[in-house]
Amino acid sequence: MMHRNARKKTGNASLASVNREMAKPRMARSAKIAELNLDTSRIPEQPSVTMPGTVDKIIPSPRPSKPERAQIAVDGADQPHRNLRFENTLTDEHGDDVKLKKGAHVEVTVTEDPKR
Repeated sequence: MMHRNARKKTGNASLASVNREMAKPRMARSAKIAELNLDTSRIPEQPSVTMPGTVDKIIPSPRPSKPERAQIAVDGADQPHRNLRFENTLTDEHGDDVKLKKGAHVEVTVTEDPKR
């Protein structure tokens, strides 16, 4: 059973937080969200995760018009999402075309598409 003084302290604390909230001007929820989006000090960062992986195999293209594909085994991913396949046409930081080789260690970064 709570003592009388303990009840008063928690009641005073909640009363103070209610008073602080009531002191702010009333604003619609959409207006609050718009205000947060305009705040330059609060730039939202896209959620992302980077995981290590290894190139499992290189799958040759069935037709000359299609590029070959690289299958990457991602360490630490769930079973249905462990093997990812990408077109093996990549560019490095200098703009040169590069291809992955079997057994190469890579880092896979997945980010959220904010437009969807």
